[in-house]
Amino acid sequence: MSQSLKQKAEELLSLAGVKLNGTMPHDIQIHDSEVYRRVFSQGSLGLGESYVDGLWDCKKLDEFFFHILKANLDNKIKKSSLIIHILKAKFNNRQRKSKAFEIGEKHYDLGNDLYKAMLDKRMTYTCGYWKNAKDLEEAQEAKLDLVCKKLGLKKGDKVLDIGCGWGSFLKFAAEKYGIKGVGITVSKEQVSLAQKLCKRLPIEIRLQDYKDLLKSHEKFDYIVSLGMFEHVGYKNYKTFFSVVNNVLKENGLFLLHTIGSNKPVTNTEPWISKYIFPNSMLPSISQISKYSEDLFVMEDWHNFGADYDKTLMTWFKNFNKNWPELKLKTNKNRERKYDERFYRMWKYYLLSCAGLFRARKSQLWQIVFSRNGVKGGYESVR
Repeated sequence: MSQSLKQKAEELLSLAGVKLNGTMPHDIQIHDSEVYRRVFSQGSLGLGESYVDGLWDCKKLDEFFFHILKANLDNKIKKSSLIIHILKAKFNNRQRKSKAFEIGEKHYDLGNDLYKAMLDKRMTYTCGYWKNAKDLEEAQEAKLDLVCKKLGLKKGDKVLDIGCGWGSFLKFAAEKYGIKGVGITVSKEQVSLAQKLCKRLPIEIRLQDYKDLLKSHEKFDYIVSLGMFEHVGYKNYKTFFSVVNNVLKENGLFLLHTIGSNKPVTNTEPWISKYIFPNSMLPSISQISKYSEDLFVMEDWHNFGADYDKTLMTWFKNFNKNWPELKLKTNKNRERKYDERFYRMWKYYLLSCAGLFRARKSQLWQIVFSRNGVKGGYESVR
């Protein structure tokens, strides 16, 4: 049985120019034949779990994923586990209000020390803008400044950041453009650090779900959401855009920065959903347009998805460099926070995603919306 599955794996991988136990950096090295059964019965979930379990390796995971995704091998394997995943997404609202804080607890609350070791000095956990940037610091500052310029921010403007992370955007906009801001996040760890980082600035950071703003009487000149829409879910897209419409001033602008899917989906890749971003879901062009119509005018749509490859590779480089210190970190019970299995999981996450963007299977969009259309037209900024 395992021999026939191995042969089947060899045939499939050959379509992507990948060999079993080959000599190229993107070739897969099999340590246990159990891999074949897991992959052909569980698809991408089995592939990811068997890697974390140490059953296979690859010198360059990012290139391995680039090759197999570019060849569409992910669509050539029967994935029974994915069918179950899709059905769960169809009949359950996995991003409902009662689950709003789950992503914060399971991902963003892993530890500020982890993200400090991986991200830029501003702790910006979204795609950098590498157009004229030489390194991650420049790419992230360029991205933050690009957002400010697209909105036309000026001193005294009141800005809402939905999914504000550690407050990097609001802090930057307050220091450089003189804005006042409110940031909301579902992560306790992010709130704690963001409040410290934004201290002495006219910025309020709240532990709050965006749905709580649906009936709010607050009004903002501008609204941004950078890398949070991926956690909203298609069943809640209309609610999300309704919230923004409710708290945005009549002549205000809304900038949505989100990873995007090339086609409409109602579920997430199973391994990522189980181990990295629970209840996440990538929107498509048609889904965004469908649920924002009648509420907004789309003024500008900018795709710089290829830049996420560079961003993710730099995040991994930072994570890998700082791993010797990270693996010594302990929690309140003096237990190791990050073990070798975590290292393999995090490496798989960052490098598989880098391969995904390199293969252009996912995109990064910045979309500017107005409520009633910008008088005279909106001028795009790049």
